[in-house]
Amino acid sequence: MDKAINKDLILREKLALQRTVLANQSTLLAFLRTALYFSIAALSLHSILKIKNSLFIEITLYVIAIFILIFGVTNYFIQRKRILKSEKHVGNYKDEYLK
Repeated sequence: MDKAINKDLILREKLALQRTVLANQSTLLAFLRTALYFSIAALSLHSILKIKNSLFIEITLYVIAIFILIFGVTNYFIQRKRILKSEKHVGNYKDEYLK
């Protein structure tokens, strides 16, 4: 009876790690989408709206887009490293309960 409970706990931990991986990927995609929105806003100022003296606003929007992109990718890899560390801890006591 005790072994079944422990196997369930291991399965729950693995599923929780998988959800965390998917959440991390979803967050990266949200950062990419936001960076693209800022790039499109800058491009539309230049191409579609043709606002007079809009160069400063365009450059600002492009810089914000690049900053968001760099921050999102950096955040993804930092979180990925933390998730992989957590996954190692699940494997340490897995063998103990499966015997």
